[in-house]
Amino acid sequence: MKLVFATHNKNKLIEVQALFPKNITLLSLDDIGCFEEIPETADTIDGNAILKAEYIREHYNLDCFADDTGLEVKSLNGEPGVFSARYAGEDKDSDANIDKLLANLENRENREARFKTVIALNMNDHELLFTGICEGTILKEKKGDQGFGYDPVFQPNNSDKSFAEMDLSEKSKLSHRGKALQYLIAYLAK
Repeated sequence: MKLVFATHNKNKLIEVQALFPKNITLLSLDDIGCFEEIPETADTIDGNAILKAEYIREHYNLDCFADDTGLEVKSLNGEPGVFSARYAGEDKDSDANIDKLLANLENRENREARFKTVIALNMNDHELLFTGICEGTILKEKKGDQGFGYDPVFQPNNSDKSFAEMDLSEKSKLSHRGKALQYLIAYLAK
């Protein structure tokens, strides 16, 4: 079976491929010749995942799934949320996003946060959503050099490491994306 994963993000593709069964071939947007930036204009994480999956279905007529992820910080009223990738600007600079987040949390005691990933699957003319959530804390400084995005400042509950201090298999067991993918993979195995 071939399935398109609607992403240009090579780090995300590697993370997802590591979890997928070998009998499913994942294709990226680059693999199908989709080089444009798919609009993410919804005001929710769920909505953006749906938009991306529908775009591939409409323009390429291929079975696909798309995800969207947001970091929601309790004391910042859920920020950066749906704007996580563009928190510090349209250029999607992870270091700038982290710097802005840490500056906004500088004088706050409550550093509770959660990552939320929603996967929208468009397959055989059906659409399904799979959600994964990982609760944790925002650290006061970066730790580790693995992963991407906010991983250096996010420490999941019941762990003494940031996501950026974990190897891929360790992170996948705890992460929001790992949980959503487990639900997706279980569905595809039926």
